Amino acid sequence: MTIPTRAAGLDALHDFVPRAGADYRRDRNHDLGPSRTNVSGLSPYIRHRLVTEAEVVDAVLDRHSLHAAEKFVQEVFWRTYWKGWLEQRPEVWRRYRAEVRELLAGDLPDGYEDAVAGRTGIDAMDAWARELVDTGYLHNHVRMWFASIWVFTLGLPWQLGADFFLRHLLDGDAASNTLSWRWVAGLQTRGKTYLATTENIARYTDGRFAPTGLATDARALDEEPFPPATPIPDDEEPSAVGSRVGLLLHEEDLEPASLLAQLGSSAPPLAAAAVVADASSRSPARASSLVRDFTAGAVADTAARTHDADGGAATVLGSAGAAAVLDWAATARLDSVLVPYAPVGPVQERLDALRPALDGAGVRLVAVRRRWDSRAWPFASRGFFPFKERIPGLVRR
Repeated sequence: MTIPTRAAGLDALHDFVPRAGADYRRDRNHDLGPSRTNVSGLSPYIRHRLVTEAEVVDAVLDRHSLHAAEKFVQEVFWRTYWKGWLEQRPEVWRRYRAEVRELLAGDLPDGYEDAVAGRTGIDAMDAWARELVDTGYLHNHVRMWFASIWVFTLGLPWQLGADFFLRHLLDGDAASNTLSWRWVAGLQTRGKTYLATTENIARYTDGRFAPTGLATDARALDEEPFPPATPIPDDEEPSAVGSRVGLLLHEEDLEPASLLAQLGSSAPPLAAAAVVADASSRSPARASSLVRDFTAGAVADTAARTHDADGGAATVLGSAGAAAVLDWAATARLDSVLVPYAPVGPVQERLDALRPALDGAGVRLVAVRRRWDSRAWPFASRGFFPFKERIPGLVRR
């Protein structure tokens, strides 16, 4: 069971750090079952920023050189890369959302219900589907195999597979999940697909699975072109806030101390603080109970750790809708609301709807973007390998 608190995330980080070097490089691709020590298990905490990427990388590099821990540090930066890439191409997310809504609203394709219920007859695929539903997690190598079999062997729409993952993964992330599925299908890097093979699965599961009857060819899918990439927008200026400032946290960023510390002397005293989340906004089909419970626990933990200038604990808003935020802002007599910047995804959609509602009430919404993102995202304009060359410099900064 993954405990949804910052303390549990820091404990997991402390436990993993000794294994983040040569051990991780040697064993990271193996999946020997749900009890795993060869990977960090940190992804649900990083995804919600209960523990930040900077904290994770700093802790690892306090123990290992960048050369020794290169593979693990790159995994942390993969998440940053995906977010930066999607931030410059928001239409990719919008089209995926529209396609999922359309697919779920119509007649589901043959084989879909069996695939999500673990009834395909492919032993590995069925075990992984059950593991995902039961635990909210799959090893990264398994995610690639699963997506490949889903698309190329079962012939199912990649969008429904990505939606299945997003609804059930505790670390389900709009950018990482969507773009990884697109990569397997040959859409992200045009024409480059990922083909799951019996030999590779048998090797990296230590013979636990050796499924037969898998596709032997992975022909890339095709799609209509997207608009050109757009630059990362400039950071907002938080020093222009008013005299009654509230802090509104959400499930994309639940670590307020380092966020506010980034503002330094320009950090305003908080008249109020609140935390809001809506895990079910991940999909029209609703997120799993595991995802909803983890998110609710993370929100409660964050509220207990977050206080206004008078020491009052943060309020947990019962609804993620604009009305609940407006009521909170009115009760606290706020003229400004600070919010962690939300990258492209469901939370950004909510904030886009909230901003004009607050404007109408005379309350300014100011998004604070972490320096980690502001520095790295502009380099995610092409493929990961050019981005990877920037990692040593980003770590030094």
